[in-house]
Amino acid sequence: MSKVLVISTSLRAKSNSDILTEKLIEGAKASGHDVEHISLKGKNIGFCIGCLACQNTQKCVIGDDAVEIAEKVKNADTLVFATPIYYYEMSGQMKTLLDRLNPLYPSDYKFRNVYMFSVAAEDEEFVPQKAISGLQGWVDCFEKAEFSGSLFCGGIGDMGEASGKTEELNEAFEFGKTLK
Repeated sequence: MSKVLVISTSLRAKSNSDILTEKLIEGAKASGHDVEHISLKGKNIGFCIGCLACQNTQKCVIGDDAVEIAEKVKNADTLVFATPIYYYEMSGQMKTLLDRLNPLYPSDYKFRNVYMFSVAAEDEEFVPQKAISGLQGWVDCFEKAEFSGSLFCGGIGDMGEASGKTEELNEAFEFGKTLK
């Protein structure tokens, strides 16, 4: 089975995406995957300054938590990015992290499968599309990797509301079981 890295990008306490992500992780473990979970809560991740030094050194010049996260991303087989949808897009902290993973581009990264799990108060089918497109653009820069799927759980807005959403909790569990 795969070494799966799940990155939760919500900074909100009692986050609905975190509640559902725990179920996703349970599903992945039930399928035999080795799962590591990183939350961006409490992490210091600065903005990429565009110096491109990392393209030669494969290390970022900014010494913050993104450096350690990038190393874990590099060594995982499968990546899952869990994000709340804000203004029909991925969270800002997720985008900032994706930008800071630039040192991986010229490296011998192991990840091959990349997934998105998203949650929003809105529940229309189109809600996660821009976030998915943004992650797809990042994945497209890594020729050995592919965007392997997504799950969107909409109509969940109040803090902690997801803990009472049986159908969505089951969907998250089942999605975790399908990870490659």
